[in-house]
Formats: sequence, C-alpha cells, structure tokens
Amino acid sequence: MTLTYEEVGATLAEGELPPGYAHLDRRVRLGSGPRCFERAGAAVLAWGAQRGAGLRVAPGDDAREGADVELRLLWLRIPCRVVRVVRDASRTGFAYGTLPGHPECGEEAFLVTRDADGTVWFRIRAFSRPGRWYTRLAGPVARFAQEWATRRYLRAVAAACRDLPAS
Repeated sequence: MTLTYEEVGATLAEGELPPGYAHLDRRVRLGSGPRCFERAGAAVLAWGAQRGAGLRVAPGDDAREGADVELRLLWLRIPCRVVRVVRDASRTGFAYGTLPGHPECGEEAFLVTRDADGTVWFRIRAFSRPGRWYTRLAGPVARFAQEWATRRYLRAVAAACRDLPAS
C-alpha cells in the first residue's frame, strides 16, 4: 500500500505545513528535566497518546519507521504508516501518514521536545483533508472529532509526567 499524500515528513520540519490541507498545531507543557523528557518520549513511542485517547493500536509494538499500524475506534478502521521516528537529545517522537482506507488524507506528528532551559513540551502537528466520502460529508463534525482526539492525546501524554517532582 502507498501513502495517500505526497508531503512525507512535513509535520516534523519547521515552518509552514503544506497548502491545500487543514492544519493543526497544538502543544502542552509537560514539566522539566531529563526524567520528564524520557518518560514522555517513551509514552509517545509506545502509542500512549493514541491509547490514552481510547484507540486500539495493532500491532502493539513501539513506533518504528516504515511500520504499518491500524488504529481502531469502535467500528472505524484507521490505517497508518510510521513515516519518521525521531530520537535525539532534544526531540523524541514520530509522524505517521495515512494509508488507503483512512478517513483522512495527510500526516500527524507526535513530538516531545526539550528546550535549552530543560522545559519539556508535547506537540502535535498535522495536516489533513477528507480521505473518504463520509469524511467529506461530515465536514465540521470531522474537524470537531480531530480536535477532540487531539485534546485527549495531549492529556494522555501529560499524564506520563504528572507524578514527577519538579526539577
């Protein structure tokens, strides 16, 4: 199967997201210090954002570049491919792109970052447009569903650092 869009990796690049799509860019402060960064990064790579939002992930392995996964919510099948994994001193996360059968067409990135002062953030960037007839028909309802899922993703990863002492 091939990806349903051409701008692979655009959610992990700085700057503007591709034109012709709806854009989403949200972030939440998680805390500070290496323990928070490591714990949040591990949660993201283990699909903690998606699971915390109520999605089932198959297979259940950590995000691995090139791996195809299927997210499920009730009857909805959401096939994706992990297009990039990032692991360095200041960023940990991944981006996945849509495969045929996904309700949307585009890419979404889940990234934990650490600023020079040690502040840890979780950021979600996405670009998408309807990929199925029912998504086009749903219009604003589909956008609301994406915003709802994004809020749940942010809360799920924030919970990974909640019990850590301030550093």
